[in-house]
Amino acid sequence: MKRIYIYDSILRDGAQAQGISFSVEDKLKIVKKLDSMGVSYIEAGNPGSNPKDLEFFERVKKLDLKHSKIVAFGSTRRVNVSVEEDANVQSLLRADTPAVAIFGKSWGFQVKEILRTTLEENLNMIRDTVVFFKSKNKEVIFDAEHFFDGYKEDPEYAMKALKAASEGGADCLCLCDTNGGTFPDEIYEITSRVVKEFKEDIGIHCHNDTGMAVANSIMAVKAGAVQVQGTMNGYGERTGNANLTTIIPNLQLKLGYSCILEESISEFTTISRYISEIANVLHDDRAPYVGNYAFAHKAGMHADAVNKNPSAYEHIAPEAVGNTRMFLISEVAGRGALLNFINTFDKTITKDSPYTREILKKVKEMEFKGYQYEGAEGSLELIIRKILGKYKSHFELGEFKVLVSEPPISSANSSAIIKISVDGQEEMTAAEGNGPVNALDNALRKALKRFYPQIKDMKLTDYKVRVLDSDSATAAKVRVLIESTDGKDVWTTIGVSADIIEASWLALVDSIEYKLIRDELGQSE
Repeated sequence: MKRIYIYDSILRDGAQAQGISFSVEDKLKIVKKLDSMGVSYIEAGNPGSNPKDLEFFERVKKLDLKHSKIVAFGSTRRVNVSVEEDANVQSLLRADTPAVAIFGKSWGFQVKEILRTTLEENLNMIRDTVVFFKSKNKEVIFDAEHFFDGYKEDPEYAMKALKAASEGGADCLCLCDTNGGTFPDEIYEITSRVVKEFKEDIGIHCHNDTGMAVANSIMAVKAGAVQVQGTMNGYGERTGNANLTTIIPNLQLKLGYSCILEESISEFTTISRYISEIANVLHDDRAPYVGNYAFAHKAGMHADAVNKNPSAYEHIAPEAVGNTRMFLISEVAGRGALLNFINTFDKTITKDSPYTREILKKVKEMEFKGYQYEGAEGSLELIIRKILGKYKSHFELGEFKVLVSEPPISSANSSAIIKISVDGQEEMTAAEGNGPVNALDNALRKALKRFYPQIKDMKLTDYKVRVLDSDSATAAKVRVLIESTDGKDVWTTIGVSADIIEASWLALVDSIEYKLIRDELGQSE
């Protein structure tokens, strides 16, 4: 198996995405996870850019990494400034990492219009900086910024930029599609020429502005590149970077390359979701391989075919990347799709069972009221368990009251009072929140934690409201979907009502009941 060196830039390029800001603790957690996967390089930021990165580089030295090299990232020396006097270069040296990534211009337009210097001075900047770091016994990766745009305008100069880095002793020459506008056939043709002309390892760094970063990265590998730069989950500036959660399984499972530890592939979905959690970004449900719906089947004949032979509509087994097959229940899904879901917790039920007919009837009744279970598998499972006699209610509602204060007196503008009972024991609790639903959620958790302390591990990760009848204006019925996680599993529940608070309550109750039932099943196993 040919080795491909995976270079993850989530802590630098990924942090440039809108809405993402990693703390030092976040970065250290991600480093540990990437190292456990067997990622070869982790680009950890620019030590000269901010105090947070300086602290990170100090603390990351204390980690006992087994597989990954930490990389400090920065530019070549500045125009007409010696390497020894360049503050950015010196900060890279102080980061004390085994490898550094140096980016330099390879497009004449960028040199003349952005750096405002001569083409020859730019080549000197590249060469001098690489020589300096090699003299300090660093592994040097040269990122040829805007390489493909530069090559298409002036191939001779783009190659000269690589040659300057090569002459300086660079270990890897990484070709960057910085603007993300190059097509896969161009990537293959240009990378092939570079591979033929240079003895150094060749890398590829693609952005996703035309939606082709993954394809471009794979074409570069086919052309001979041995290092692939990208980010887990594709986080990055503008439309993102090449998505390693798609690239790695494509290379390792489809093309036979060795990218990360073989055992890590089977945990890939869990790892991807873990990073989504740390980034505080909603996990992409439709992401290839690792999305919640990557192996979801809705059409009746598709579900039937997959039951007979999964390869009919699946390109790999979902278990290969730690994902699961899902049969979405809706008006277009037949009894067979419903049976698949039922059989996940009762294999004795058949397609012609009275239970199957009763469950299907109940689902259709609820859909008529506005429920939609294809994205709310948690609530669907509870309905099925109730009909099969496999459901136990963990608490009963006495009553709740929600008050909203505007303008808010404190940071919270809402409060909720709730009365519940568990096995005959009553609990009455009040809590505040940012909005009535948050206050109600906080009060319910507060009331239940005495009885079920494990709910402290659970949190809501998404909350969606859909108006079902816009003609009714503010009196319209709404559908509320809540996504929850306990750090291991993710599930979605649903509530429907003309009262948004009641709809939210129904979804909240299902979410907690689902968690408690799953915990009991885990303990009994």
